[in-house]
Formats: sequence, structure tokens, C-alpha cells
Amino acid sequence: MSDINLEQPDMMISVRDVFGIDTNLKAPAFSEKDSHVPEIDNAYQFNPEVTLAILAGFSRDRRVMVQGLHGTGKSTHIEQVAARLNWPCVRVNLDGHISRLDLVGKDTITLRDGKQVTEFQEGIVPWALRRPTALIFDEFDAGRPDVMFVIQRILERDGKFTLLDQNEVIQPHPSFRLFATANTIGLGNSNGLYHGTQMVNQAQMDRWNIVTTLNYLPTDDEMKIVLARVPSLNGAADEQQVKSMIAVADMTRKSFAAGDISTLMSPRTVISWAENIEIFRDVAVAFRLSFLNKCDEAERPIIAEFFQRCFDQELTESWATKASQVMADGQI
Repeated sequence: MSDINLEQPDMMISVRDVFGIDTNLKAPAFSEKDSHVPEIDNAYQFNPEVTLAILAGFSRDRRVMVQGLHGTGKSTHIEQVAARLNWPCVRVNLDGHISRLDLVGKDTITLRDGKQVTEFQEGIVPWALRRPTALIFDEFDAGRPDVMFVIQRILERDGKFTLLDQNEVIQPHPSFRLFATANTIGLGNSNGLYHGTQMVNQAQMDRWNIVTTLNYLPTDDEMKIVLARVPSLNGAADEQQVKSMIAVADMTRKSFAAGDISTLMSPRTVISWAENIEIFRDVAVAFRLSFLNKCDEAERPIIAEFFQRCFDQELTESWATKASQVMADGQI
């Protein structure tokens, strides 16, 4: 990992100019960029409320959690704010394989002057605490209990972290920032959608200074993202097609909220659908391969009806027949 160029933000940027939010607020930023700064995605659409919450985390050193359904771009939202501030950023996914040793560190055997010696190799938490870095814990509500208690200490206001094995207390760098993303709000998996999520200790949830929710984007904003991701969809007919695709996705989201179906289309799936249209040259074939085949077989007639309403087209023809025709035409 490369060294950080600057220890403290050395400039202020206009939130209105950079993020397009109608406010006179300014945010601290670095003038130089290092290897840990995410790349800027010019197609990304910022949610004003969530952006202001994340900016408060950067400018006022607040612990910020972004909650929302899958595919809304929670982690990406934090990264894209960091990218425009030139703020180094590291993501850690709290899946079942992340252990306490991964976060804190462990003793390792290395060769020094031809002899084997035991050295302490610090984990990602002490590494990030010492640097001007935004540390993002993805899937915060999926973390194991022993891992969560490691995190709890750095959620305190002073955020000091004790390395017991080293008899050392780490004082966080003044520009260290802490964020998290979660599908639930720490109350566990109540609807069966997010297996593996846990109930989060409420004493720990109480330590997050700001909790914001990122919902799916308005149709026009989602259209801009899809069209930017798939530049070949650049005609008026293509725009109408993408609008119909998002209408199908919106129906699945509303039906999911009502409890009628157990799978919904995220913006990520809509983008995959658009990309697969490029490959198979057929909106229905791409729809089956991108989303329908992921759904419960008993729910597919409902979802097929959503497609029929938006495209005035039945999903009766075998997708294999159409796909074979596309391949026969030499288009793949």
C-alpha cells in the first residue's frame, strides 16, 4: 500500500458545484490523489439527502451508516463522495469469513537475517486508524458477534483502539473516518430476503451518529445511469425501451413491498438486462436471462404479466429458440 500524500484536507470544495445540491455548504477535500482514492464515475447519480449525510461524516467526523435494499448503490455512494473529495477509502466486507484476527492483526513468522522471527502483522483496523482513510464496513449486519465487538470500540467519540498483544493504544488519525452499509437496520432478517444477516447489538447501533436510507432512484435518474452504462442505447426508441424496462423493475419493487413476490429488480439488474440486450438483440430473451430465471417458478407468471403490461408483448416464445436464432445469425 502506498503512502498518503497529505495528512489533512488542504482545500474546501463547493457542494453545489461538485454534487449539484442546492446549498452553500463547503466540504473539506484533499488536493492530491493517492492510490486508495476511488475512481470517479461520471454517470453516478447522487441522492441529495444521503450525500449530505455522508459529507457530514467526512467534514464533522461523524459515524455514518447507509441502510437500504440491495442494488441501491450504498457503498458506491460513499466511494463516489470520497472520490470527489480525493479522500482515501478502503472497503471491508463483513462476510462470515472475516475474523477478529483479520481486523486486529496477528503474529506471523518471517525471515530476518536468515532467522525465523515472530512479528505482529496489524490488521485493517489499526492500519486505517493510523491514516487519513475512510473505512467502510460493507454488510455491517452480517458480521459475526466477535467481529462486531472489535468494531464497537472505534465507534466511540474518541475512537481509541487498544492492541492488547502489543500493549499499545492507537489514537485515530484526525482524518480517519468510519462508515457502514447495511440491508437491514440491525433488526435481523425478518422477510427472508437477506439470509445471513444478524440482529445487531442495540448498544452498538446507538453509537452510529447518523443513519440514512438510500432508496431506489426516480425513473429519470435511473434512466440516465442505464443509458450512460450502455452507450449503444442512444436513440429515441432505445430511451423509450429503457423507460419500459424501469417500469417493469418498479412493478417488481412495489409487488415485493406488498409481499406478492420474493424477488425484486435492482438498478444493477436493469443494467445487466440492458447489457444483455446488446448481446442477444432481444428484450424478452435478455429479460429472461437477466431476471426471470432468478425468480421463484410460482411467481414467474406475475412477473411475466409485468413485462406484458410494459412492453405489450407476451413471454410465451421459448427464449432458447430466439437465442439460437441470434447465434445462427452470427450476432454473438
